[in-house]
Amino acid sequence: MQKVYLRKPKAPADYTNQQANKILHFSLQDSLPAGHIMVLNTTFGTLSYLACDELHIPRLLKQEQFTNTEMNVLLPLLELFPYYCPYEVLYANFYSGGKASEADITRAREHLEEAMEEGSWDQEMRPVRCALSRTRLKMRSFNVDISSILATGYILLIAGQPDEEEEYEDLRKVAAGRR
Repeated sequence: MQKVYLRKPKAPADYTNQQANKILHFSLQDSLPAGHIMVLNTTFGTLSYLACDELHIPRLLKQEQFTNTEMNVLLPLLELFPYYCPYEVLYANFYSGGKASEADITRAREHLEEAMEEGSWDQEMRPVRCALSRTRLKMRSFNVDISSILATGYILLIAGQPDEEEEYEDLRKVAAGRR
């Protein structure tokens, strides 16, 4: 005879907490217009730009998907906004899968200081800079730039909200031409 096992359902609070940790909301310190928000789904690596209309119905304006490597450098930049993100924080997050502890950051700082003394700093930071370069290209669609601060780190610069109306108008024209 076959045995039947019933799975014990997870408590709703656990599920809610797990989901809350996977989806992060960023208002970017009110740099975005009222009713606009960026939402990062860490499971799928998608950054979405949402805006609520007059009826408070959210509308997706832009969305980009990031690789795990790109997520490792994007997340600390978003979390530290409006302040800059030091090199050692980016380096530690890059090499720890985006989950750098204070000890990881301290070790990264020491390692980068040693690399600076040995003259291998550029070589150490090259993979991080490559990931930042790819991330920068994707963030431009949100009118957000990742800017380098000499001998310090990187910072997010907000140029405004994405030009969603132009894009939707282009889509409408293409759709109308197909009919």
